[in-house]
Amino acid sequence: MQFRQQALAKLQSPEELDLPVRLARPQGWLALGVTVVVMAAASVWAVTGSVASTVGAPAILTHGQGSYLLQSPVSGQVTAVLARQGEQLRADAPVLKVRTAQGDSVVRTVAAGRVTALAATIGQIIQTGTDVASVEKVANASDPLYATVYVPAENAADIPAHASVDLTVSSVPTQTYGVLRGRVKSVDRTAQSAQSISAFLGDSQLGEQFTHKGRPVAVLVALDPSRTTKSGYRWSTSDGPPFRLDSMTLASGSIKLADQHPVDWLLP
Repeated sequence: MQFRQQALAKLQSPEELDLPVRLARPQGWLALGVTVVVMAAASVWAVTGSVASTVGAPAILTHGQGSYLLQSPVSGQVTAVLARQGEQLRADAPVLKVRTAQGDSVVRTVAAGRVTALAATIGQIIQTGTDVASVEKVANASDPLYATVYVPAENAADIPAHASVDLTVSSVPTQTYGVLRGRVKSVDRTAQSAQSISAFLGDSQLGEQFTHKGRPVAVLVALDPSRTTKSGYRWSTSDGPPFRLDSMTLASGSIKLADQHPVDWLLP
């Protein structure tokens, strides 16, 4: 009953048109202003801003021309090993002596390089085509190292020229010495098979390792040189490790991809 009387009283009273109307409190205006500013900034960023992303992939340190697997051209028994692991050899240098049915034969290098692995021992019986050594194609031990990063093929188109690369080297404690710095030198747009990787690195196991998730593309990375570090290359720390790096050292690479505008992926 009380509410009914109040309603009738309100109907009988004239409209209070001469009273000011309060649109919003100061706190409301502040919240509205902040919202407008945020929306304007988001709109500008969506058009002019960019999103940086990276792709991580396994890598290996090598000299630029890679390696090759030396195969025996004959069948027989190994009677002498004429080269040592780590030795720098010229082209056509003797590596093994093999006794065949026709007499002794010498297995020689195809191209000059450094012996990174010897797979034959004295007394071993080998067949024609047997892998007997891995030789890295390098003219001088002081030639610069490169990193080859095996990136998933779907990311190849997003890798810009001279993109920065951070390399975590397996033999270097990252927390102490940081990461190795480099830049993309070239991107091979052809997907690599296990066989092609094995041929380049001179190691069949690495070919299988780098392709177990699919056929990647090879990204060649030039390492940033430095005259102040023991390794001869630039690191995220000032000094880097107190030793030089060896070829055929495994690593993992993080490559900065081309910046993408947010509007590209916000719009349907």
